[in-house]
Amino acid sequence: MLQIPCPYCGLRSEHEFICTGEAGARPARPDALDDAAWADHLYHRDNPDVPVLEHWWHVHGCRAWLWVRRDPHTQKIVQASAGGQDA
Repeated sequence: MLQIPCPYCGLRSEHEFICTGEAGARPARPDALDDAAWADHLYHRDNPDVPVLEHWWHVHGCRAWLWVRRDPHTQKIVQASAGGQDA
């Protein structure tokens, strides 16, 4: 089980959070994307074997959005900080 250091609540179980996926750049012109381009943007990830930045929501706690840097190979949380969907 992952232990995520919430900047507001302290170290908490991953069961209190929802991971909404890898954080990535948004399309510069989203209105110009067709369905295939949107599908590629939303579902095709690089899947690197290095720490990645993800959005996590502390849904069963303070309800804050966090930026979490997690190593997908070891599952170790490298860093967690306050942030939002648009931060």
